Amino acid sequence: MKKTQKNQDLFSSIQRALVVCPHTDDEFGCAGTILRMVEAGVEVRYLAMSRCEESVPAGFPADVLEGECRRCAVSLGIAPDHIEILDFKVRYFPEYRQPILEEFVRRNREFKPQLVLLPSTYDTHQDHATVATEGFRAFKSASILGYELPQNLILFSNSAFVSLTGRHLTAKLKALANYKSQGFRKYATEEFIRGLAKVRGVQAKVDYAEAFELVRLIIP
Repeated sequence: MKKTQKNQDLFSSIQRALVVCPHTDDEFGCAGTILRMVEAGVEVRYLAMSRCEESVPAGFPADVLEGECRRCAVSLGIAPDHIEILDFKVRYFPEYRQPILEEFVRRNREFKPQLVLLPSTYDTHQDHATVATEGFRAFKSASILGYELPQNLILFSNSAFVSLTGRHLTAKLKALANYKSQGFRKYATEEFIRGLAKVRGVQAKVDYAEAFELVRLIIP
């Protein structure tokens, strides 16, 4: 029997990926996977739907989250001109379903991503749920993974895992540390991020991992 070649990294078959975050900082759920894709040579584009100026803690400038988000994305290896942040009003996304869908449709037409990272369909935050629903409608030609943000979940289908090394986890923590304004949030602590990565790693039988809901898989 002819020997088969060792399996290549799954990301090596992907040229274009789009990461969609309802809010600046939602890449907490997929930052390690962004690192893995960038390392594999995937063209990764990042789209946040809101600058979240209404959610900025007292004592910080209104645009602090946008700056933190851009620095984080660059630290993860995304090119500055592939980072886009829109200005939909936080917590009001359900009122803007059609404009949000149109933003997605335009990017699907122009960029044609093969993989799209969205919030999980189990996410209970109204903005995240809107992005997950309209994203599925717009990106039906792509594989879709729903990333995990435990603070918003009652249930979660961890049906896909992306393994991370200690190096990836360290780089993820360094990138997310750019969010100085979010340091008061329990999900932003190193202890929580490292602990969740370890739990998902145990489930996947690797050192560390990020878990995803497998929303749609297209094998070319």
